[in-house]
Amino acid sequence: MSFFKAPIRNVFPSETLRLHHIYELISSDKYRSVTIDLRAITDPKIKRKIKANNLDYVTFSGVFERRNDNNLVKHSNLITIDFDHLENLEKTRQLLLADKAFDTELLFASPSGDGLKWIVRVDLEQATHAQYFQAITNYLQYTYNIEVDASGKDVSRACFLCHDPNAFLHKRHRAL
Repeated sequence: MSFFKAPIRNVFPSETLRLHHIYELISSDKYRSVTIDLRAITDPKIKRKIKANNLDYVTFSGVFERRNDNNLVKHSNLITIDFDHLENLEKTRQLLLADKAFDTELLFASPSGDGLKWIVRVDLEQATHAQYFQAITNYLQYTYNIEVDASGKDVSRACFLCHDPNAFLHKRHRAL
């Protein structure tokens, strides 16, 4: 995946990271203080501005020359499913981890603290990125009655990194 230093208007990646490196960043204390500060803000406009200016981000779906769908170098065969404003975050986390249709590659709380970022593997020989996004969205709505944030459908979608000591990483990605 491509890793970008804050702010969000920086569209040129600083490096390429593997999933276990991103997990290490999320579960470490690197983003702890900025995440705590962000979650204490109640005004949504201020929160959005702080997030955009202070959090590094990644493009889980691939490596990019520049963050733009047209500048994809290589797809990662991963897709990010974003859930906002969940009523019961822990219950949703457990449903996703136990799901038999999709293996969870990475799962972590969103910067706001009331959502989740679910990273799953897709097979681009079977369908396109957009088709997978729609199929997964439909599946989650039908199976669990969970609403997916539709803004995440773009292959170059930025995903902000934050602190989550309870983040889950599939064992196949664990560093040796």
